[in-house]
Amino acid sequence: MAGAIKRRRSRYGEGGCALGVDIHLEPGMKVGLFGGSFDPAHEGHAHVARAALRGLGLDRVVWLVSPRNPLKPTSPVASMEARLAAARKLASGPSMIVSDVESCFDLRFTIDTIRLFKARFRAVHFVWIMGADALAGFHRWRFWREIMAETPVAIVSRPGETLRGLFAPMPRIFAGWRIPEVAARRLPLARPPAWVYLSEPLNCSSSSVLRNRH
Repeated sequence: MAGAIKRRRSRYGEGGCALGVDIHLEPGMKVGLFGGSFDPAHEGHAHVARAALRGLGLDRVVWLVSPRNPLKPTSPVASMEARLAAARKLASGPSMIVSDVESCFDLRFTIDTIRLFKARFRAVHFVWIMGADALAGFHRWRFWREIMAETPVAIVSRPGETLRGLFAPMPRIFAGWRIPEVAARRLPLARPPAWVYLSEPLNCSSSSVLRNRH
């Protein structure tokens, strides 16, 4: 029987995690975890999720809408409700799941989220997904080396970020654990540390640009 993350009380809904969704994952599935504040969610996020789903041969991608980004001093502009709703509009289809599990469990750091999923779904193969625009600052994430040791990581190209990202500390330090893009479908079953860079057609959508339009 599939496992499930049980809902707990959330600051962003009433009656438990009212904004969350039940997450059902079958043993043996290959699942991408795609985190962010999604403030707002845009087509660039959907591009990253679809590219990882296709390029890695994943069964599901879970969009993890975070209450806030620890690296940003200000709270998200849009409410949690609005960000979840926007993400759900973009994450269409049975392979995409949108979750507020980080607010439900009061998770502040990516490493805690990954460990929660691995503990709850022990027979599922997880991959952490991020756009290349996050790669340049990945070494500033709390426990980033532990993230690399916990789960394989997939980076999807983003406009203007390829060279800057690939010269960042993570790609340099973990150069010996990079999987060639032609073998990207091996990544979900690879023993960490392992990572791949997916050179997808670029989508220029940006949360900061969309916020500045209003």
